[in-house]
Amino acid sequence: MSLAQWVVSPFLDYGFMRRALAGASALSLGAAPLGVFLVLRRMSLMGDAMSHAILPGVAAGFLLSGLSLGAMMLGGIATGLAVALLAGLVARLTPLREDASFAAFYLISLGLGVLLVSLRGSNMDLLHVLFGTVLGLDDAALLLVTITASVTLLVLAAIYRLLVAECLDPGFLRASGGGGGWVHMGFLVLVVVNLVAGFQVLGTLMVVGIMMLPAAAARFWARSAARQIPLAAAFGVLASVSGLLISYHYNVPASPSIILAAGACYLFSIVGGPQGGLLRASRRRRRA
Repeated sequence: MSLAQWVVSPFLDYGFMRRALAGASALSLGAAPLGVFLVLRRMSLMGDAMSHAILPGVAAGFLLSGLSLGAMMLGGIATGLAVALLAGLVARLTPLREDASFAAFYLISLGLGVLLVSLRGSNMDLLHVLFGTVLGLDDAALLLVTITASVTLLVLAAIYRLLVAECLDPGFLRASGGGGGWVHMGFLVLVVVNLVAGFQVLGTLMVVGIMMLPAAAARFWARSAARQIPLAAAFGVLASVSGLLISYHYNVPASPSIILAAGACYLFSIVGGPQGGLLRASRRRRRA
C-alpha cells in the first residue's frame, strides 16, 4: 500500500470516516481560534475548567431526554455559563482568586456530572459523554458542529479588534467605553458553546484538547494573533486527519488519537518553532 492510499483510502471507502473528518475539522476551525485568545489572556486552564463545568448540564439533559442532542446542549450551555458567572462572583466577593474558583467549581461539576450519568445510564453512556463518538456522528451532530464553527468565525471576525484590545489592556478598553465587559462575556459564551457542541465529537474530557493544544503550538510559529489563528486551525485539522488515520489503521480509539496527534504538534513546536523554540534558543545562546 502506497502512502497516498494509506492516507486517502479510509476516507474514500467509508462514509463514517468522512463524517468524522468533517466533524473534527469543523470543530478545529471553530475551537482552535478561541484557544489562541485563551492563551493570550493567560486563561488556558479556564478552557479545561469549562469543559468539565458543562458535564452536569449534559448529564441532566441525558437524564431527562436520553441521548437528545438539543436537551444535552441546552443543559451544557446553562451550567457552563452558570459556573463562569459563579466563579467570577466568588472572586469579586471573597479573597479567592478567579482561577482557584474555577478549579473548585469544575471539580464539583465533574463529580456531579459523572454521578448524574451513572444514575440512569450504563458505562457505555458514560463513555459516550466523557470521550465522544467521533466515528458515529449523525446528521444532527454534524450540522450542529458546522453551524457552531461558522457562527464562531463570523463573531470573531466582527469583534476581533475589541478582543485583542481586551486581551492586551482591558482597563483601557473599559475606560474608552469599548464595552469590555460585554466582549468578555461574549467570548465566554463562544467558548462554552464550542465546548458543548464538541462534546459529541471528542467528549467533555477531550474537547478542550483540540481548543488549547493547536493554539499553544501556533504560539511557537507566529507572534501576532492574526497569524496564530489560521495556524492553530491548520494544526487542529492536521491533528484530526492524523488521529483518524491512526485510529483506523491501528485499531485504537479515535478521540484520544486526535488529541495525541495535537499533542505531537505541540511538542514538535516546542522544539522546532522559530518563536521561542528550544533549537532557536540554543542557537542564540551559542552565538552570544
